[in-house]
Amino acid sequence: MVNRVLVLILVSVLLFGGLGLAKYRQITAMKAQFSQPQPPTQIAAATVETQRWGRSLFAVGSLSAVQDVHVMSEVPGQIAAIHFESGKEVHAGDVLVTLDASIDEAELRGHEALLRLADIQFQRAAELQRKHTMSRAQYDEAAARRAEADALVAAKRAYLAKKSIRAPITGTLGIRRIDLGDYLAPGSPVVTLQAMDPMFVDFRLPERFITRIAKDQTATVRVQARPDEVFTSHVTAIDPAVDVATRMVKVRAKLPNPEGKLRPGMFAEVNLVETTEDEVLVVPETAVTYSPYGSSVFVIERHDGGLKVNRRPITTGEVRAGWVAVSKGLSAGERVVAVGQNKLRNDLNVVIATSPVGAAAGP
Repeated sequence: MVNRVLVLILVSVLLFGGLGLAKYRQITAMKAQFSQPQPPTQIAAATVETQRWGRSLFAVGSLSAVQDVHVMSEVPGQIAAIHFESGKEVHAGDVLVTLDASIDEAELRGHEALLRLADIQFQRAAELQRKHTMSRAQYDEAAARRAEADALVAAKRAYLAKKSIRAPITGTLGIRRIDLGDYLAPGSPVVTLQAMDPMFVDFRLPERFITRIAKDQTATVRVQARPDEVFTSHVTAIDPAVDVATRMVKVRAKLPNPEGKLRPGMFAEVNLVETTEDEVLVVPETAVTYSPYGSSVFVIERHDGGLKVNRRPITTGEVRAGWVAVSKGLSAGERVVAVGQNKLRNDLNVVIATSPVGAAAGP
């Protein structure tokens, strides 16, 4: 019995001792593994460059048509025919709507008959005047009656012409606001009509920039509907007065729109280009990390024959075509991390494993 207990104790000691030894060796191996230096983190690098950027003033504005007309009825009448479709192109003078003119046409025929009678009476009076059988006063009265009848005919013809509502300009129609058979009172809206080539872009700038704005100055325009396209315009007018409430000056530029890509009312981002150029330090936009505490980049530095990175705060400026202007925090020729900042920390060993962004860079 005693021998059996001793055997069980010995087996237990050997079993737990073996397990403990295996666990000890596992922990020792893990410590040895973690004590080894980590391999350098792979990054992409870019060199801080110096570029010449033309000065520009940024503003936001809106697009408007060069001519924007609300077609209305000048005379009352019931719509007899509609000759247009919403959204179509029309030319100046095209008939858009015809109003019922049957009564006016009958009145015109009556005025024309009176005009013929007055003309006959005038011709007769003229003949009698030459024969000295009619007084000058009677002759003048006949002439006045003929002139009055002629004026009535002209007025009725002009009134009758207004029964045909025509396009005042060449442009694109909006959505019609009438239907066949509607009665139009004077001033009733029919449809909007806009000439959209060229277009106007209106924007405002602070009064301190007045001396940097000039007529015919180039301004580039971007719209959210076409983010990959840049439209070129030229300043055509500068408001002579500064808005007292906002201390802003209104500027208008004109830009071509032959393909109809731009529409009135679009939100526009405007860059007013100046002839003066400045040298600026730039880095790729992907290299900058933005946070509520400010902007920063990871700068690549040599250390003990290798490369390390450290975060550095910077002051950024304008962004153009994927480049960010840096006014403070970097020097020309320094290298920064262009891709992979999310896995970096200060004093981390790195290796440049991909093609550099921008100027050539290497270890």
